[in-house]
Amino acid sequence: MKLTHLWRRPAPWLVLLALAAPLAAVQPAAAQHDHEAGAHTLKLDNGKKWSTDAPLRQGMSAIRDAVAADHRAIHTDKETAAQYNALAGTIDGQIAYIVKNCKLAPEADMQLHVVLAEITSGSDLMKGTDQAKRKEGAVKIVRALGTYPQYFDHPEWRALQ
Repeated sequence: MKLTHLWRRPAPWLVLLALAAPLAAVQPAAAQHDHEAGAHTLKLDNGKKWSTDAPLRQGMSAIRDAVAADHRAIHTDKETAAQYNALAGTIDGQIAYIVKNCKLAPEADMQLHVVLAEITSGSDLMKGTDQAKRKEGAVKIVRALGTYPQYFDHPEWRALQ
C-alpha cells in the first residue's frame, strides 16, 4: 500500500476529529456564557416584595432565632467550635425544612435560592476548623438575614439586634 493513497482519502475518524476540534475550542466559551447567565442577583417582583408561605416564614424565623441566640458570643469571639457546629446544624436543618416544604412561584423560588445559597455558604464556613472563617460564615448568614426582608414579604420579621 502506498502512503500517497492514504493522503488522498482521509480516514473517517480523521474527518470527525478535524470537525470536532473547532467545537471543542468553542465549548468552554459557551459553558462560561451559560454559567454567567446563571449568575443571579436579587430583584423585587415588579417593585414589590415576593410573597412567602408559612413554611418559609417558619424556617427563616427559626434560623433568625438561632443566630440571635448566639449573636453576642459570635460578636465577642466567645463562640466555641462546638457552638458553631451546633448552630450550623440547626441552620442546615431549617434550610432542609424550607426546601422540602416551601412552595413558592418559580420566580420567587429562584430569588429565595439566592438568599438560601448565602446562608448555606455561611453554614459551611461555620463547620470548618478555622475560627476566623467560622465567624466569617456567621457574618454571611447575618447579612443574608438582613437582605431577606428587603425582598420577601415576611410579616412580623424581626431584625437581628
